[in-house]
Amino acid sequence: MKLITCLHKNNETAALLSKDGAEVFPLSHFGIKSRTMNELISETTAEALAEKVGSHKAVGGIPIGDVKILSPIPVPKQDIICLGVNYTEHAKESARYKNEKYEGKREYPVYFSKRVNEAIPDGGEISLKITGRLDYEVELAIIIGKDAENVKAENAEDYIFGYTILNDISARDVQMRHKQWYMGKSLTGFCPMGPCIVTKDEIRINEALKLTSRVNGEIRQKSSTGLMIFKPDYIIEELSSYAKLKAGTIISTGTPSGVGMGFTPPRFLNKGDTVVCEVEKIGTLTTHII
Repeated sequence: MKLITCLHKNNETAALLSKDGAEVFPLSHFGIKSRTMNELISETTAEALAEKVGSHKAVGGIPIGDVKILSPIPVPKQDIICLGVNYTEHAKESARYKNEKYEGKREYPVYFSKRVNEAIPDGGEISLKITGRLDYEVELAIIIGKDAENVKAENAEDYIFGYTILNDISARDVQMRHKQWYMGKSLTGFCPMGPCIVTKDEIRINEALKLTSRVNGEIRQKSSTGLMIFKPDYIIEELSSYAKLKAGTIISTGTPSGVGMGFTPPRFLNKGDTVVCEVEKIGTLTTHII
């Protein structure tokens, strides 16, 4: 299933996207009382949702043009947990940009958080006024479906609600200035996410999915989630061993090589650019730079 959040008659609602993408069905059509995506995730599981939706005929859909599509989780409950340098080639280009020696095999993941007051939807805009070194990062994001604590890797999939696309927008000048990643990743508007959540019945944990990013139509990143250094099952096991992952937690799993800072000279985003991030089975996430 593909789930979206939209505005219909000025009301925010979680909805099912039709297979052809032409209609949306508010979840109330299926007898589901949850209004927002955060409520839905906290009140049900992906399995229960699939059973509920499957037992009703999808009738009375709303044309996609009659609603405003928002990010699937417009206001995350907590900061997003991100992985840094989780692809070997990106680790190399990151070290090169910082004039550091590449350390080789990574024994432990690098985690950081990303402040998101409001996630930017598909087709959203980011102002270039904030930074002179604006960069893009296509990533697969995991949505945790129920509280997870001390979860073993072999059981990690049981705790996933679904997946979405996240563009981990970064201000490289701010990032370098503060010698850490939090602030440079957390400026206003720095979290395009969407266009939908694909429930876990359609994507297997650790599945190798193609992911790409394009700037003005030019491919910049082209890789596969199968090349992650640390896979989703490992990530969930390790993070849940440190602290409880609450339902609705968003984990962004890192980006492959090809980001702007990886070029010589760097190729940061400019006013008027359009970035399109794509992950197989999920769709595309477009962001405009203004």
